[in-house]
Amino acid sequence: MEHILLRGRFSDCKIIIGEPMESVRNHIPDRQVYIVTDDNIYGLYRTSFPDFPVYVLKAGEKSKTLDSAADICKWLMEHGAGRDAFLLGIGGGMVCDITGFTASIFMRGIGFGFAATSLLAQVDASIGGKNGVNLEGFKNMMGTFNQPHFVLCDTFMLQTLPEAELQNGLAEVVKHTLISDKKMFMWIRENIHKILQLDNELINRLVSHSITTKSEIVSRDEVEHGERRKLNLGHTWGHAVEKTDGIPHGQAVSIGLAFAARLSEHKGILTREERLLILDLLTSLGLPVITRTDPAKVFQALVKDKKRESGHIHYVLMNGLGDVSVERIPLDELKQFALSKAH
Repeated sequence: MEHILLRGRFSDCKIIIGEPMESVRNHIPDRQVYIVTDDNIYGLYRTSFPDFPVYVLKAGEKSKTLDSAADICKWLMEHGAGRDAFLLGIGGGMVCDITGFTASIFMRGIGFGFAATSLLAQVDASIGGKNGVNLEGFKNMMGTFNQPHFVLCDTFMLQTLPEAELQNGLAEVVKHTLISDKKMFMWIRENIHKILQLDNELINRLVSHSITTKSEIVSRDEVEHGERRKLNLGHTWGHAVEKTDGIPHGQAVSIGLAFAARLSEHKGILTREERLLILDLLTSLGLPVITRTDPAKVFQALVKDKKRESGHIHYVLMNGLGDVSVERIPLDELKQFALSKAH
């Protein structure tokens, strides 16, 4: 078991790796607790839930909306929840996002925590204090920066993950190595088979590495004015692909990473050999690296991205394996590159 402390501006978040989900009882209050989950997790693990009221969402990104958050708020009111209530999200990235968002706005803010059940949630979505909901299919257009009291990551729960959900998380794991750790990138290449077999020791190492990488960056730039933008590597093009292609988040991020690698090579800051290593690792993990949608359509979705400012967009580029930088790129330049290549 491992504990990592993420220090925020107004509150800290305790992240617990390797503790069983049942022990979440040790981290929550003894009263006024309300649980949010989805129907998949509820069906698999409800007998392990603490004995408190449960709100069950339909699994999937389509539930991550302002309407769903409002419905949860109404449910809390019906159950007599007050300012001393605590919201516990048990689930993957969607559940964590909407739980944190709802807790942040209900009665101007109540306490919350997560038991993250997917690899994507454990290595990324539950970590860092970003909470949000989608608007008309556009990712996280409404949200808050607010740290959960804790995040519990029971890595043994990953054994029940469908292959596609495992791949979703691995895309974020690769992203974190590309940001700051070439050695870890190469280690993943050398251990692909065991990772895909969900060897628990290796999975624990991947989860710990990603959480440490993200926590250190967030602690220095919690509300994304500078360094935290690096964590958007692969997400600008990726979010647009997720919107247009309707594919899972991790697959879209993988396509976004491949796009960023091509753009970085085009700008002369990433070598062809490094780009090919990135594409080889992503495909070896079963992830796509190219969209089948018309790039012009993807670009139209991209221009609605939150990172857009006055005809420019903050884009994360790769200076090599384990080294990235954020460049303010004119949208016209990005469009010209996107439409000149198949991505």
